[in-house]
Amino acid sequence: MELGYSFSMAIPRPPRLMHYKLDGRRSVPCDSLVEWSMWMAEGDRRVAETWIDDVRISTVFLGLDHNHALGGDPLLFETMVFVDGETHEMRRYFIWEEAEAGHAEMTELIRAEMEAAQVRAAKAWEQVYARLKV
Repeated sequence: MELGYSFSMAIPRPPRLMHYKLDGRRSVPCDSLVEWSMWMAEGDRRVAETWIDDVRISTVFLGLDHNHALGGDPLLFETMVFVDGETHEMRRYFIWEEAEAGHAEMTELIRAEMEAAQVRAAKAWEQVYARLKV
């Protein structure tokens, strides 16, 4: 006696959370959580840090893939802009060279706005941030 149809729908699982460390400027997967934890505790994760008046631009290696979409390159580096200790912008990158370029671009945007508008960094950042969000 047939009771009905049965089917199976394949639901893709998200990829396993990958842990990375730096070998020079190249990110490499860690073999274990212990290896990753030890590297994160002692490794130098800073790509660049720039202060312009009271605005801080910081770019670091994250050690975890922050690409939450299915597919695509892992996002392992992050540039953040802080004004008065608060985060105002974040950009993520796949490789060290992209992170360096992103850091330089963000720094240059603020400096160019400071010069063009003849304002200090915090005010220049407000204007840059408004344009980025459009």
